Order: sequence, then C-alpha cells, then structure tokens
Amino acid sequence: MNLSGIIGYPVTPFSPDNKQLDLNKLGSVIDVLLEAEVDAIAALGSAGEAAYLSEEEWKQVAEYTVKHVAGRVPVIIGIAELTTEQAVKYAQHAHHIGANAIMLSPFSYYKLSETEIFQHYETVSEASPLPIMVYNNPATCGVDMTPEFMLKMVNNIKNASMIKESTGDIQRMHKIYTLSDGKVPFFNGCNHMALEALHAGASGWCTAAPCLIGDKPKQLFDAVKSGDNKKAKALFYQQYEFLEFIVSSGLAAAVKSGLSLQGKEAGNPRKPLLPLNKPAQQRLKSMLDNLG
Repeated sequence: MNLSGIIGYPVTPFSPDNKQLDLNKLGSVIDVLLEAEVDAIAALGSAGEAAYLSEEEWKQVAEYTVKHVAGRVPVIIGIAELTTEQAVKYAQHAHHIGANAIMLSPFSYYKLSETEIFQHYETVSEASPLPIMVYNNPATCGVDMTPEFMLKMVNNIKNASMIKESTGDIQRMHKIYTLSDGKVPFFNGCNHMALEALHAGASGWCTAAPCLIGDKPKQLFDAVKSGDNKKAKALFYQQYEFLEFIVSSGLAAAVKSGLSLQGKEAGNPRKPLLPLNKPAQQRLKSMLDNLG
C-alpha cells in the first residue's frame, strides 16, 4: 500500500446529550475532509475520541466511515487498546468491514517492555492481513518507542509497513529516514512541525486541521513536494498559530468548537472533556476568519 499526502482525521459527533453517536453528522465531517482533498481518512484517532467510545460505538464509527467514504480514498482505522486481545478483535473487524489499513498504538497502564510491545504488534499482524502503521504517541498512550525499535518491527513483522511519529522531536524523523535509507514511509503526527517533517522526508501529514481550514494543509504538502519552498513557508506560517492552538486546546474540543462556529454542529466532546471556553472560542473564531 503506497500511502502519502494528507491523512485527514474526523471528529466523532454525538447527540446533544452526548449519549449517542450522530452518524449523519459524521458523514458531513467526512465530506468536509474529502472536499479538502485529503489523500486518506483515519477514523478513531485522538481527534475521534476513540478512547471514550464503547465497543459497539467504535464498530459503528468504523463501519460507517468505510461505507461513507466508499473507496474514494483509503480508510485507516485507529486502534489503541490496553489488551492485545481487544486490539486483535478490532483489527479483525477493520479487515472485515473493508478498511485499507490500521494505525496501531501500544496503550499502557503498566510500563511495557520492547518484548511486550513487539509481541503485541506481531499478534495483531498475525490476526489481520491489513497493513499496519506503527504509531508512536507517548503523550497519549504512555509508551515511547525509539526509531530503532519501530524500524525493527517494520523489518521483522509481516504487515508493519509504515510509521507515524508524534513526539514532536524532528531528530527522530531524521533518524527514521537515515536508518531506513529513506525506504520506510513515515508520517508526521505533530501539527506544528508539519513544514520541518515534510522537509525531513515524511511521506505525509496526519491531521484534523482540514476539518476547519479546507485544503490549506494539502496546499502546503503539494508546495513542499514540488520544491516551492517559498510558497510552503508562507503557507505554513499562515497556519502555524492555528495548528498549535488546536493541539494545545485538545483536538476534539477545538475541532468541534470550530465546526460549530462554521455552522456545522458536531456536538461537544464526551466528558470529562469539555468544550472550549468563551475566550478560547473567540480566539479560534479570529484565527478561522483570518484563514478565510
């Protein structure tokens, strides 16, 4: 699977009382991403509040996303579970419903050894034929994998074929590129590092930003890939404050508030997450107005 470009992350809309999914609104969010010319859709990541969904809800979101996208772009399903058994169950479901790949994170309560992490990935790989994106996001998952270890898994686990690096350390991306001779695709998961990451050889950028700012991330990616560094730099700094804000404010809360400001209700994040307060909403509105 040759994946590159902008991987768009939809939020998961809820009913006004936050107790049920609103799949029709999820379809509208996916349509916004497709209009923003994303190259793939990644459901059930951090922005999609996957950690706050029941198993039934998780499966509904995965199934609906694949069905609604209907092959227009690849669909990646995020999996971050405490137990290998549950990760296997979700990986098999992703394959069953027709997803194109899974983005697998090791989620931890106890500190995991590299042997335990390796076995987790290997077991999931043996249970499902889908390509695996090895996802390093220690801030959320409590597990930090080195570039050397992630490349070891890509080289030794059948379906592990690409990496998403979200620590915000550009040196790790340089290390992935140099240690693999540029042969292992890696993706930037840190919004405010997009320009540096793409210049460091990243195959793409995983982001929820197109939910609110359309094809501006795609324009940035295309400018870097075409060698127009002046345009790329201008596009990046145009977006920089916004990209930093949505991460520091919490992706689900920021994107849902932004959609509401644009007249596209997606509900509030699920508690204990809270929507943006009034000053933060005003700041977000100002940034979105400036981005046009």
